[in-house]
Amino acid sequence: MQQITVFMDIESSRSYIDELYSPDSGKVAAALVTLKNSVIGSNRQKNSVIEQGVVPRLLQIMSDEDLDPNIRLDATITIGSLAKGTPANVTSLVEHGAATGLVELLKTAPFGTKLVEAALCALRSIFLHPPAPISTLPTDTRLLSRLTQIAREGPLNARICVVRILSIWCCGPNEQEALCAAGATAAAAALLSPSKTTPPASPRVLPALDLLAAMCFENANVSQVALNTRVGDKTLPELLMVLVARDKPLAVAMGAARCLTFIHRAGALPPDDHRVVFGAMPCLARLCTKEMPEDIRATAAETLAYLAEVDTSLQRLAAISNHLMTSLADIVTCPSPAAKQGAFKCFASLGANDEDIRKRIIETHGAMVHVVNGMSNSEPADHVVWRPLMHLLTESPGTELLTVGSSTLCNLLLEFSPAKEPMLDQGAVEMLCNLTKRPEAALRLNGIWALMNMAFQMFRLLGDSDTRVIMKTLGLLRNLLSTRQHIDVIMSEYSSQVMQAVIVVLEGSYPAEVKEQALCILGNLGDGEKAKDLIMENEDVLRKLVDYLGEDGYSTVQRVHIISPDSPAQARAPTLMSTNVHLA
Repeated sequence: MQQITVFMDIESSRSYIDELYSPDSGKVAAALVTLKNSVIGSNRQKNSVIEQGVVPRLLQIMSDEDLDPNIRLDATITIGSLAKGTPANVTSLVEHGAATGLVELLKTAPFGTKLVEAALCALRSIFLHPPAPISTLPTDTRLLSRLTQIAREGPLNARICVVRILSIWCCGPNEQEALCAAGATAAAAALLSPSKTTPPASPRVLPALDLLAAMCFENANVSQVALNTRVGDKTLPELLMVLVARDKPLAVAMGAARCLTFIHRAGALPPDDHRVVFGAMPCLARLCTKEMPEDIRATAAETLAYLAEVDTSLQRLAAISNHLMTSLADIVTCPSPAAKQGAFKCFASLGANDEDIRKRIIETHGAMVHVVNGMSNSEPADHVVWRPLMHLLTESPGTELLTVGSSTLCNLLLEFSPAKEPMLDQGAVEMLCNLTKRPEAALRLNGIWALMNMAFQMFRLLGDSDTRVIMKTLGLLRNLLSTRQHIDVIMSEYSSQVMQAVIVVLEGSYPAEVKEQALCILGNLGDGEKAKDLIMENEDVLRKLVDYLGEDGYSTVQRVHIISPDSPAQARAPTLMSTNVHLA
């Protein structure tokens, strides 16, 4: 039945489509009006027209400067209507060269005409469908100057279209500098300023905020220009401060906070500037709260992570802002991967430098459980943090999310206590070792980083008064030093602490099982490519080994493993013989 309906539609439209190719401009004009009216609001009609191969003829009519401007206008409006169809419709238009044709039209069409506005509307619709054909818009000074002139002086709808197109097109330093030189910063700022005829409204303000954010991101020069841009008697940052207020639409406040964040991170605003401390920071913290929509919370958390990423004072301020820790822990439970990722990044950023903040994150009710269960994308079964982490590493939710989540845990592991039974029982060391075997470099780095953070925390526990704590700590250190790659990496940073700890235990009055753990550590070190030299260069260790070789109660395996690693024994013979150890 559907095939018959489509056939009837094609047959009924055949007559006026044929008229598009007529040499009579009157017939062409009438056919365009009929075609334009038929495709408005109907994706089925859009598909039918595109499938009949009408797009090249529409582009030809649109570009013909000898035709009546009204005919060219109707053709352009029809292309714009087709661009509001399905992604497949837009792809077909791009393949037929519609984006290129519209850009060429904008180079020559008279300024301020309805034809220019229709072309901008059509190009915006095409750019709004990813992936946007940004290569069709060249970095041409003359064209960009023309577009920014429209953004400053044209009809409001044309201004909004230009700014939206440029916000999508601006994706790197070259585009940022070209737009700045063409005056796009001032053009975007003008759309932020309220006036009697154009009150603040999201459709007008949001494209301008997106363009400013895209231009200022990691660009010191453009951010400085933005800082000094004025609209009337107000600077651009002052306009942004107005827009982060509580009475503004959420998307507008979010966009303004992003602009202030990017201007700060590019170096134009210091971290103690009131527009950062009292503008961007509290706005982003507020937008992370439970009452906000999930997409707003996701963007706010990720932006806040970027804002506080490198400055300890901002990290401390964020940590006490608007119950942020609780809000982030709640965001992790959201079903959206983007929301989880934003929360993970924010946890990692806040806990990057300050021990007190890391402790607050861990002590936040359910935060760690939410983090780990959020990473494993499963419902919390209990309050044991490490069990869901085991599940995570066996059933990964995706490389990007796993990378961000493991980075968060790396920071939190600076507060790790090796004496915690649940982590040891659940095989946390093996889990982190598995990360170091992943093909992704970022995951391998996170794994070894976490292992080294754990090693750093262990040395203070070796002086604990409880023998059981020392025993557990030595056992964990032994497990950390169980793989050749990990042995050399950890020992390159902590060789003096490890060797000192071993000597203290071997020379102290500890039970045999504790000293055996220290000997096992030496045995593992003997398997390292470079770490084995630490044993051979330490006479105190060698003499203690000689003493234990003559005692009962210690594993023969450990004795042999320490003095007989892979490399040639002859190279170590003189050192061993000097301590009365003779090789067979």
